[in-house]
Amino acid sequence: MGKGALALLINGGSENWSSERWKARFEAVCGDRRVVLLPDAGLDPAEVHYAAVWKPVPGDLGAFPNLRAIFNLGAGVDALMADNSLPDVPLVRVAVPDLTNRMTEYVVLHVLMHHRQELYLRESQRVKRWAPDYQWAASAITVGVMGLGTLGAASAQALRALGFRVVGWSRSEKRIDGIACYHSADGLDAFLRATDILVCLLPLTPDTNGILNRDVFTKLNRNSPLGAPVLINAGRGGLQNEADILACLDDGTLGAASLDVFETEPLPEASPFWSHPKVVLTPHNAADTDADEISKYVAQQIARFEAGGALENLVDRKRGY
Repeated sequence: MGKGALALLINGGSENWSSERWKARFEAVCGDRRVVLLPDAGLDPAEVHYAAVWKPVPGDLGAFPNLRAIFNLGAGVDALMADNSLPDVPLVRVAVPDLTNRMTEYVVLHVLMHHRQELYLRESQRVKRWAPDYQWAASAITVGVMGLGTLGAASAQALRALGFRVVGWSRSEKRIDGIACYHSADGLDAFLRATDILVCLLPLTPDTNGILNRDVFTKLNRNSPLGAPVLINAGRGGLQNEADILACLDDGTLGAASLDVFETEPLPEASPFWSHPKVVLTPHNAADTDADEISKYVAQQIARFEAGGALENLVDRKRGY
């Protein structure tokens, strides 16, 4: 295989997703391979063999007749899966230790936040109330992790190391030492009944769209020391029914929620989540991608592929992740 160009199709608003920043990083690791930031009027589409993308405009990837692989620059591939014109070439998802470690940090931080009653303690500080409540042990709490891929498995193992009881649920059967793993629709209710803190790291697919809803929340354990179950969603915004979350927080079905993702992003100023006293809100940065690590990852994958090796971490298009 000869060296074809790498095209960058990036749509993102934060500094970390700056197109120029990504281009500089890829040029630093791609050697003499041409790196093109689109749109580029002078580009011959036939030169492009690879594309590194984040939320590209549907149809844009179909312009390259010699495309050999697409690399998604974030963990979620749902935006790509929604493009019916996506070329039939290998689609590679991000799976680097840096991203996994960042997500694990986020999950552990927020589980501990709710376990150690930080919402109550910060409110106590605000009103100058010295009234510590009884603090239960980690072993009294069961954390349920929905989604046992690379990110979910790492988070589950870190929580278990801290002493929490941990259960997991996934669509297909998984085995993780020390963690009770449920799978498929048949295992979902038993998983939910055991769960005090629900952590969602599922991919967004037609099967998981809106899965975080009242029906799921009412099945969570009602008898834990927390008083009411807690939701932590660091997966995708489309997983959650936001009206149900707000209603369940207000009526006590949920005791609190940490939300990193939303149906509409950036979150509109009028959203009730901004000021809800039971919500901890973060701006979709649970596992903010490091451009240096990801650009190296893509460059190494391309080099291995051109040397006759296999691409790693391929998306199963039938499953959508």
